[in-house]
Amino acid sequence: MYRLWIIFAQTATIMLAIFFVVSTLRPELLPWHPRGTLVTIKESSPAASAQVPDGFNTAAEHAMPSVVNIFTSKEVKAPSHPLLNDPMFQRFFGEQFESRRRRTSSLGSGVIVSSDGYILTNHHVVEAADEVEIALVDGRKVKASIIGSDPETDLAVLKIDLQDLPAITFAQPEQAKVGDIVLAVGNPFGVGQSVTMGIIGALGRSQVGINTFEDFIQTDAAINPGNSGGALTDIYGNLIGINTAIYSRTGGSLGIGFAIPVHVVKQIMEQILQSGSVIRGWLGVSMQNMTRELAESFGLQTTTGSLISSVLRNGPADRAGIKPGDILIAVEADAVLNSSDMLNLVAALSPGETVTVTVMRNGAEKKIQVRVGVRPKQQ
Repeated sequence: MYRLWIIFAQTATIMLAIFFVVSTLRPELLPWHPRGTLVTIKESSPAASAQVPDGFNTAAEHAMPSVVNIFTSKEVKAPSHPLLNDPMFQRFFGEQFESRRRRTSSLGSGVIVSSDGYILTNHHVVEAADEVEIALVDGRKVKASIIGSDPETDLAVLKIDLQDLPAITFAQPEQAKVGDIVLAVGNPFGVGQSVTMGIIGALGRSQVGINTFEDFIQTDAAINPGNSGGALTDIYGNLIGINTAIYSRTGGSLGIGFAIPVHVVKQIMEQILQSGSVIRGWLGVSMQNMTRELAESFGLQTTTGSLISSVLRNGPADRAGIKPGDILIAVEADAVLNSSDMLNLVAALSPGETVTVTVMRNGAEKKIQVRVGVRPKQQ
Protein backbone atom coordinates (compact mmCIF):
# COMPACT_ATOMS: atom_id res chain seq x y z
CA MET A 1 0.00 0.00 0.00
CA TYR A 2 2.89 2.36 0.85
CA ARG A 3 4.48 1.69 -2.56
CA LEU A 4 1.18 2.43 -4.35
CA TRP A 5 0.90 5.72 -2.51
CA ILE A 6 4.44 6.71 -3.59
CA ILE A 7 3.62 5.84 -7.24
CA PHE A 8 0.41 7.91 -7.06
CA ALA A 9 2.27 10.88 -5.57
CA GLN A 10 4.95 10.71 -8.27
CA THR A 11 2.30 10.52 -11.03
CA ALA A 12 0.41 13.49 -9.61
CA THR A 13 3.65 15.51 -9.43
CA ILE A 14 4.42 14.73 -13.08
CA MET A 15 0.87 15.67 -14.18
CA LEU A 16 1.06 18.98 -12.31
CA ALA A 17 4.39 19.76 -13.96
CA ILE A 18 2.95 19.01 -17.42
CA PHE A 19 -0.09 21.19 -16.68
CA PHE A 20 2.16 24.08 -15.60
CA VAL A 21 4.28 23.86 -18.75
CA VAL A 22 1.26 23.60 -21.09
CA SER A 23 -0.67 26.41 -19.40
CA THR A 24 2.40 28.65 -19.60
CA LEU A 25 3.70 27.89 -23.09
CA ARG A 26 0.66 26.55 -25.03
CA PRO A 27 -2.57 27.61 -23.26
CA GLU A 28 -4.57 27.08 -26.46
CA LEU A 29 -4.17 23.29 -25.95
CA LEU A 30 -6.20 23.37 -22.74
CA PRO A 31 -9.82 22.18 -23.20
CA TRP A 32 -11.34 25.31 -21.66
CA HIS A 33 -9.28 27.74 -23.69
CA PRO A 34 -11.49 29.91 -25.99
CA ARG A 35 -11.96 28.63 -29.49
CA GLY A 36 -9.80 30.23 -32.15
CA THR A 37 -6.33 31.73 -32.23
CA LEU A 38 -5.93 35.19 -30.81
CA VAL A 39 -3.79 37.28 -33.13
CA THR A 40 -0.89 39.23 -31.71
CA ILE A 41 -1.03 42.63 -33.37
CA LYS A 42 1.54 45.40 -33.42
CA GLU A 43 0.45 48.63 -31.77
CA SER A 44 2.08 52.02 -31.99
CA SER A 45 3.28 53.90 -28.93
CA PRO A 46 2.83 57.64 -28.28
CA ALA A 47 6.63 58.03 -28.19
CA ALA A 48 6.94 56.64 -31.71
CA SER A 49 4.49 59.28 -32.95
CA ALA A 50 6.18 62.25 -31.31
CA GLN A 51 8.27 63.35 -34.28
CA VAL A 52 6.36 64.67 -37.29
CA PRO A 53 7.78 63.31 -40.58
CA ASP A 54 8.86 65.67 -43.36
CA GLY A 55 6.78 63.87 -45.99
CA PHE A 56 4.47 60.91 -46.48
CA ASN A 57 6.87 58.56 -48.29
CA THR A 58 7.90 56.94 -45.00
CA ALA A 59 4.25 56.29 -44.07
CA ALA A 60 3.61 54.80 -47.51
CA GLU A 61 6.68 52.57 -47.23
CA HIS A 62 5.48 51.28 -43.87
CA ALA A 63 1.87 50.66 -44.90
CA MET A 64 2.01 49.49 -48.52
CA PRO A 65 3.65 46.07 -47.92
CA SER A 66 0.82 45.25 -45.46
CA VAL A 67 -1.98 46.02 -47.94
CA VAL A 68 -2.99 43.25 -50.35
CA ASN A 69 -5.18 42.98 -53.41
CA ILE A 70 -8.13 40.60 -53.15
CA PHE A 71 -9.65 38.84 -56.16
CA THR A 72 -12.86 36.87 -55.65
CA SER A 73 -14.96 34.75 -57.96
CA LYS A 74 -18.24 32.89 -57.73
CA GLU A 75 -20.42 30.78 -59.98
CA VAL A 76 -23.77 32.30 -60.90
CA LYS A 77 -26.71 31.11 -62.94
CA ALA A 78 -26.85 32.98 -66.23
CA PRO A 79 -30.35 34.22 -67.11
CA SER A 80 -31.93 32.16 -69.85
CA HIS A 81 -34.08 33.37 -72.73
CA PRO A 82 -37.79 33.60 -71.72
CA LEU A 83 -38.67 31.23 -74.57
CA LEU A 84 -36.74 28.43 -72.86
CA ASN A 85 -39.06 28.64 -69.85
CA ASP A 86 -42.20 28.33 -71.96
CA PRO A 87 -44.11 25.12 -71.04
CA MET A 88 -44.92 24.38 -74.71
CA PHE A 89 -41.25 24.71 -75.67
CA GLN A 90 -40.20 22.40 -72.82
CA ARG A 91 -42.90 19.88 -73.86
CA PHE A 92 -41.23 19.40 -77.25
CA PHE A 93 -37.58 19.89 -76.34
CA GLY A 94 -37.52 18.83 -72.70
CA GLU A 95 -34.97 20.42 -70.38
CA GLN A 96 -31.96 19.99 -72.64
CA PHE A 97 -31.65 23.78 -72.83
CA GLU A 98 -30.80 24.29 -69.19
CA SER A 99 -29.62 27.64 -67.93
CA ARG A 100 -25.90 28.08 -68.27
CA ARG A 101 -23.67 28.87 -65.33
CA ARG A 102 -20.84 31.33 -65.50
CA ARG A 103 -18.25 32.76 -63.13
CA THR A 104 -18.18 36.38 -62.07
CA SER A 105 -15.24 38.10 -60.44
CA SER A 106 -14.71 41.18 -58.31
CA LEU A 107 -11.86 42.88 -56.54
CA GLY A 108 -11.03 44.64 -53.32
CA SER A 109 -8.26 45.22 -50.82
CA GLY A 110 -7.19 43.81 -47.48
CA VAL A 111 -4.76 44.48 -44.65
CA ILE A 112 -2.30 41.98 -43.14
CA VAL A 113 -2.72 42.16 -39.36
CA SER A 114 -0.42 39.34 -38.27
CA SER A 115 2.81 37.86 -39.59
CA ASP A 116 1.26 34.37 -39.76
CA GLY A 117 -1.33 35.26 -42.40
CA TYR A 118 -4.45 36.84 -40.91
CA ILE A 119 -5.97 39.52 -43.14
CA LEU A 120 -8.78 42.03 -42.54
CA THR A 121 -11.13 43.18 -45.27
CA ASN A 122 -14.76 44.13 -45.81
CA HIS A 123 -17.56 41.58 -45.64
CA HIS A 124 -18.96 42.79 -48.96
CA VAL A 125 -15.60 42.11 -50.67
CA VAL A 126 -15.76 38.35 -49.97
CA GLU A 127 -19.52 37.90 -49.58
CA ALA A 128 -20.75 34.71 -51.30
CA ALA A 129 -17.34 34.18 -52.94
CA ASP A 130 -16.43 30.64 -54.00
CA GLU A 131 -12.75 31.44 -54.32
CA VAL A 132 -10.63 34.16 -52.75
CA GLU A 133 -7.13 34.92 -54.02
CA ILE A 134 -4.67 37.26 -52.34
CA ALA A 135 -1.99 39.14 -54.27
CA LEU A 136 0.86 40.41 -52.10
CA VAL A 137 2.86 43.50 -52.89
CA ASP A 138 5.92 41.31 -53.66
CA GLY A 139 4.02 39.58 -56.48
CA ARG A 140 3.09 36.34 -54.72
CA LYS A 141 -0.46 35.04 -55.15
CA VAL A 142 -2.11 32.57 -52.78
CA LYS A 143 -5.58 31.22 -52.02
CA ALA A 144 -7.28 32.46 -48.85
CA SER A 145 -9.89 30.94 -46.58
CA ILE A 146 -12.63 32.96 -44.87
CA ILE A 147 -12.37 32.59 -41.08
CA GLY A 148 -15.55 34.55 -40.43
CA SER A 149 -17.37 37.76 -41.25
CA ASP A 150 -19.80 40.24 -39.78
CA PRO A 151 -22.23 41.82 -42.26
CA GLU A 152 -23.52 44.30 -39.67
CA THR A 153 -20.16 46.10 -39.45
CA ASP A 154 -18.99 44.95 -42.90
CA LEU A 155 -15.80 43.27 -41.64
CA ALA A 156 -14.29 39.88 -42.48
CA VAL A 157 -11.19 37.96 -41.43
CA LEU A 158 -9.23 35.87 -43.96
CA LYS A 159 -6.28 33.48 -43.54
CA ILE A 160 -3.46 32.56 -45.91
CA ASP A 161 -0.83 29.88 -45.32
CA LEU A 162 2.26 32.06 -45.35
CA GLN A 163 4.63 33.12 -42.59
CA ASP A 164 6.80 36.15 -41.83
CA LEU A 165 4.40 38.56 -43.52
CA PRO A 166 4.66 42.35 -43.07
CA ALA A 167 1.88 43.02 -40.54
CA ILE A 168 0.61 46.58 -40.22
CA THR A 169 0.96 48.51 -36.96
CA PHE A 170 -2.29 49.54 -35.26
CA ALA A 171 -2.59 53.17 -34.15
CA GLN A 172 -3.93 54.01 -30.71
CA PRO A 173 -7.68 54.80 -31.12
CA GLU A 174 -7.48 58.09 -29.24
CA GLN A 175 -4.75 59.39 -31.55
CA ALA A 176 -7.13 60.11 -34.45
CA LYS A 177 -8.35 63.73 -34.46
CA VAL A 178 -10.48 65.77 -36.84
CA GLY A 179 -8.16 67.58 -39.23
CA ASP A 180 -5.37 64.97 -39.09
CA ILE A 181 -3.76 64.05 -42.40
CA VAL A 182 -4.49 60.45 -43.46
CA LEU A 183 -3.52 58.12 -46.31
CA ALA A 184 -5.80 55.61 -48.05
CA VAL A 185 -4.00 52.57 -49.45
CA GLY A 186 -5.72 50.09 -51.77
CA ASN A 187 -6.34 48.84 -55.29
CA PRO A 188 -8.77 51.32 -56.91
CA PHE A 189 -10.46 50.04 -60.08
CA GLY A 190 -7.91 47.20 -60.17
CA VAL A 191 -5.16 49.46 -61.57
CA GLY A 192 -2.72 48.39 -58.84
CA GLN A 193 -1.79 49.51 -55.38
CA SER A 194 -2.20 53.26 -54.92
CA VAL A 195 -1.96 55.81 -52.12
CA THR A 196 -4.18 58.89 -51.79
CA MET A 197 -4.08 61.64 -49.18
CA GLY A 198 -6.71 63.62 -47.30
CA ILE A 199 -7.75 64.64 -43.81
CA ILE A 200 -10.16 63.32 -41.21
CA GLY A 201 -13.37 65.27 -41.74
CA ALA A 202 -15.36 63.77 -38.85
CA LEU A 203 -15.23 61.05 -36.21
CA GLY A 204 -18.06 58.88 -34.92
CA ARG A 205 -20.15 59.40 -38.05
CA SER A 206 -23.36 57.35 -37.79
CA GLN A 207 -26.83 57.16 -39.35
CA VAL A 208 -25.22 57.07 -42.78
CA GLY A 209 -27.34 54.09 -43.84
CA ILE A 210 -24.45 51.83 -44.87
CA ASN A 211 -24.18 49.34 -41.99
CA THR A 212 -26.33 48.36 -39.04
CA PHE A 213 -23.63 49.46 -36.60
CA GLU A 214 -21.91 52.66 -37.67
CA ASP A 215 -19.08 54.60 -36.04
CA PHE A 216 -17.21 55.82 -39.10
CA ILE A 217 -14.16 57.95 -39.69
CA GLN A 218 -15.07 60.36 -42.48
CA THR A 219 -12.28 61.41 -44.83
CA ASP A 220 -11.78 63.19 -48.12
CA ALA A 221 -8.88 60.92 -49.12
CA ALA A 222 -9.92 59.50 -52.49
CA ILE A 223 -11.58 56.08 -52.00
CA ASN A 224 -12.86 54.34 -55.11
CA PRO A 225 -14.21 50.89 -56.04
CA GLY A 226 -11.43 48.41 -55.28
CA ASN A 227 -10.26 50.37 -52.23
CA SER A 228 -12.81 48.56 -50.05
CA GLY A 229 -11.05 46.67 -47.26
CA GLY A 230 -7.84 48.66 -47.65
CA ALA A 231 -6.01 50.68 -45.02
CA LEU A 232 -6.59 54.20 -43.78
CA THR A 233 -3.37 55.21 -42.01
CA ASP A 234 -1.95 58.15 -40.15
CA ILE A 235 1.17 60.01 -41.30
CA TYR A 236 3.35 57.35 -39.67
CA GLY A 237 1.77 54.47 -41.61
CA ASN A 238 -0.18 53.16 -38.59
CA LEU A 239 -3.64 51.72 -39.22
CA ILE A 240 -6.49 53.94 -38.02
CA GLY A 241 -9.32 52.36 -40.04
CA ILE A 242 -10.51 49.98 -42.76
CA ASN A 243 -11.86 51.80 -45.84
CA THR A 244 -15.39 50.60 -46.51
CA ALA A 245 -17.59 52.98 -48.52
CA ILE A 246 -17.97 56.31 -50.27
CA TYR A 247 -20.77 58.79 -50.75
CA SER A 248 -21.12 59.21 -54.49
CA ARG A 249 -23.66 60.01 -57.18
CA THR A 250 -21.38 58.82 -59.97
CA GLY A 251 -19.57 55.78 -58.54
CA GLY A 252 -16.34 57.75 -58.16
CA SER A 253 -14.94 59.67 -55.21
CA LEU A 254 -16.67 62.96 -54.34
CA GLY A 255 -14.55 63.68 -51.28
CA ILE A 256 -16.65 61.84 -48.70
CA GLY A 257 -15.36 58.41 -47.77
CA PHE A 258 -15.93 56.26 -44.69
CA ALA A 259 -13.60 53.96 -42.77
CA ILE A 260 -14.32 51.62 -39.86
CA PRO A 261 -12.17 52.84 -36.92
CA VAL A 262 -9.45 50.67 -35.46
CA HIS A 263 -11.14 50.16 -32.07
CA VAL A 264 -14.19 48.61 -33.78
CA VAL A 265 -11.90 46.57 -36.06
CA LYS A 266 -10.04 45.05 -33.10
CA GLN A 267 -13.23 44.20 -31.22
CA ILE A 268 -14.88 42.47 -34.19
CA MET A 269 -11.68 40.67 -35.21
CA GLU A 270 -11.18 39.20 -31.74
CA GLN A 271 -14.73 37.86 -31.61
CA ILE A 272 -14.47 36.31 -35.08
CA LEU A 273 -11.19 34.61 -34.16
CA GLN A 274 -12.62 33.25 -30.91
CA SER A 275 -15.98 31.98 -32.13
CA GLY A 276 -16.14 32.42 -35.91
CA SER A 277 -18.89 35.04 -35.61
CA VAL A 278 -19.94 38.09 -33.60
CA ILE A 279 -22.36 37.71 -30.68
CA ARG A 280 -24.28 40.80 -29.60
CA GLY A 281 -26.83 41.75 -26.99
CA TRP A 282 -30.49 42.17 -27.95
CA LEU A 283 -33.69 43.44 -26.35
CA GLY A 284 -36.24 42.59 -29.03
CA VAL A 285 -37.59 46.08 -29.72
CA SER A 286 -37.98 48.44 -32.66
CA MET A 287 -37.14 52.05 -32.04
CA GLN A 288 -37.12 55.46 -33.66
CA ASN A 289 -35.40 58.76 -32.99
CA MET A 290 -37.15 61.38 -30.94
CA THR A 291 -38.14 64.42 -32.96
CA ARG A 292 -39.22 67.81 -31.67
CA GLU A 293 -42.84 66.98 -32.53
CA LEU A 294 -42.65 63.64 -30.68
CA ALA A 295 -41.05 65.26 -27.67
CA GLU A 296 -43.80 67.88 -27.51
CA SER A 297 -46.50 65.20 -27.79
CA PHE A 298 -44.96 63.40 -24.79
CA GLY A 299 -44.61 66.65 -22.86
CA LEU A 300 -40.79 66.51 -22.90
CA GLN A 301 -38.34 69.38 -23.23
CA THR A 302 -35.59 67.36 -24.95
CA THR A 303 -35.24 65.11 -27.99
CA THR A 304 -32.65 62.79 -26.44
CA GLY A 305 -33.55 59.15 -25.99
CA SER A 306 -35.07 56.49 -28.22
CA LEU A 307 -38.78 55.85 -28.63
CA ILE A 308 -39.79 52.19 -28.39
CA SER A 309 -42.18 51.80 -31.31
CA SER A 310 -42.83 48.05 -30.96
CA VAL A 311 -41.87 45.17 -28.69
CA LEU A 312 -41.38 41.60 -29.87
CA ARG A 313 -43.73 39.21 -28.10
CA ASN A 314 -41.89 37.00 -25.57
CA GLY A 315 -38.64 38.82 -26.31
CA PRO A 316 -36.33 40.08 -23.54
CA ALA A 317 -37.97 43.51 -23.37
CA ASP A 318 -41.50 42.06 -23.39
CA ARG A 319 -40.67 39.68 -20.53
CA ALA A 320 -39.18 42.58 -18.55
CA GLY A 321 -42.29 44.76 -18.95
CA ILE A 322 -41.07 47.32 -21.47
CA LYS A 323 -43.99 48.66 -23.51
CA PRO A 324 -44.45 50.43 -26.86
CA GLY A 325 -44.40 54.17 -26.22
CA ASP A 326 -41.69 53.96 -23.57
CA ILE A 327 -38.75 56.27 -24.20
CA LEU A 328 -35.47 54.59 -23.37
CA ILE A 329 -33.08 57.18 -21.92
CA ALA A 330 -30.34 55.08 -20.29
CA VAL A 331 -28.74 51.63 -20.35
CA GLU A 332 -27.07 51.08 -16.98
CA ALA A 333 -25.17 54.34 -16.40
CA ASP A 334 -24.90 55.25 -20.09
CA ALA A 335 -27.28 57.89 -21.40
CA VAL A 336 -29.06 57.08 -24.68
CA LEU A 337 -28.82 59.98 -27.13
CA ASN A 338 -30.68 58.47 -30.09
CA SER A 339 -31.66 55.15 -31.67
CA SER A 340 -28.22 54.53 -33.13
CA ASP A 341 -26.68 55.11 -29.73
CA MET A 342 -29.16 52.71 -28.13
CA LEU A 343 -28.41 50.05 -30.75
CA ASN A 344 -24.68 50.24 -30.06
CA LEU A 345 -25.10 50.23 -26.27
CA VAL A 346 -27.39 47.18 -26.31
CA ALA A 347 -25.20 45.31 -28.81
CA ALA A 348 -22.21 45.73 -26.51
CA LEU A 349 -24.02 43.94 -23.66
CA SER A 350 -23.29 40.30 -22.91
CA PRO A 351 -26.21 37.95 -23.64
CA GLY A 352 -27.51 36.38 -20.44
CA GLU A 353 -26.61 39.24 -18.13
CA THR A 354 -29.26 41.30 -16.35
CA VAL A 355 -29.03 45.06 -16.82
CA THR A 356 -31.00 48.08 -15.67
CA VAL A 357 -32.57 50.29 -18.32
CA THR A 358 -34.27 53.60 -17.62
CA VAL A 359 -37.37 54.62 -19.53
CA MET A 360 -39.73 57.56 -19.51
CA ARG A 361 -43.34 56.41 -19.12
CA ASN A 362 -46.22 58.83 -18.63
CA GLY A 363 -43.77 61.62 -17.86
CA ALA A 364 -41.96 59.72 -15.09
CA GLU A 365 -38.70 57.80 -15.04
CA LYS A 366 -38.94 54.06 -14.48
CA LYS A 367 -36.06 51.62 -13.98
CA ILE A 368 -36.54 48.12 -15.39
CA GLN A 369 -34.42 45.00 -15.03
CA VAL A 370 -33.89 43.20 -18.36
CA ARG A 371 -32.17 39.90 -19.06
CA VAL A 372 -30.26 40.47 -22.31
CA GLY A 373 -30.88 38.08 -25.21
CA VAL A 374 -28.74 37.12 -28.22
CA ARG A 375 -29.17 39.29 -31.31
CA PRO A 376 -30.39 37.14 -34.23
CA LYS A 377 -27.98 36.75 -37.13
CA GLN A 378 -28.51 39.34 -39.83
CA GLN A 379 -27.97 38.71 -43.54
